[in-house]
Amino acid sequence: MPLIPMPLIDVDRAPVAWREAGQGEVLLFLHGLGLTRTSWDPQLADLSDRWRCVAWDMPGYGMSSAVEPLTFGAIADAAASLLDVLEVQQAHVCGLSFGGQQALHLALEHPDRVASLILADTSAAFGADGTDPDAWLEARLAPLEAGLTPADFAQEVLCSVAGPDFGGDPLAAAVASFSRITSAGLRAACECLPTHDVSARLGEIAAPTLVVVGELDEETPLAYSRLLADRIRNAELVVIGGVGHLSACEAPEEFNSAVRRFLDDSGTVRP
Repeated sequence: MPLIPMPLIDVDRAPVAWREAGQGEVLLFLHGLGLTRTSWDPQLADLSDRWRCVAWDMPGYGMSSAVEPLTFGAIADAAASLLDVLEVQQAHVCGLSFGGQQALHLALEHPDRVASLILADTSAAFGADGTDPDAWLEARLAPLEAGLTPADFAQEVLCSVAGPDFGGDPLAAAVASFSRITSAGLRAACECLPTHDVSARLGEIAAPTLVVVGELDEETPLAYSRLLADRIRNAELVVIGGVGHLSACEAPEEFNSAVRRFLDDSGTVRP
């Protein structure tokens, strides 16, 4: 008998708004720089048969209130506070790209709140390939300085980081998700992202960890994921073939399958 999809429920409250589906242990999804909570719909639709899947709008994105200044510490605190609102001590935490960086900070600053980690297409530090943070920030902010909104350049940005086969309804859904970002929210996030560096602290992470990366990811290439998997205790690496930086959006079936197997193997959360 086919599974009946769980209804998606939007909770638009301050300071953090989210979308959720299902019941059971909480699986918290943290989106990337150019996405919002709706980008995780393929995961909520599939994995909510077993877990209470919660996808937030990060501070300053979508329907969530801004935090000033926006720092990784403030984002980690906001995620921990959301778990308080959800009335859970621990959650499985899945982050993509910028969201994966946030998940790392959450695991380091609030280790008692993280039962397991899923790090997708992310890195231990900004600029591992020698990227200059000032040049990177100037390029990311240029469209905003020119008066464009995130909706104006969403498709161009997403296609530039995804694999060559990303299109159709999945691309349209990602564009719609990107278009929910305000200009102020994107600016603050872009200013925060280059400050990420937890490379010296990876050995402190004790939570079981799954590292996922798209084979064709050029933004956070395979070498970045190998470093994470090598330096985090009890970590494993999964490479999804034929996709780029947006593995959860580009190949949701393969991504979800890897997450499901990992969570089945990694045990339960503390109540």
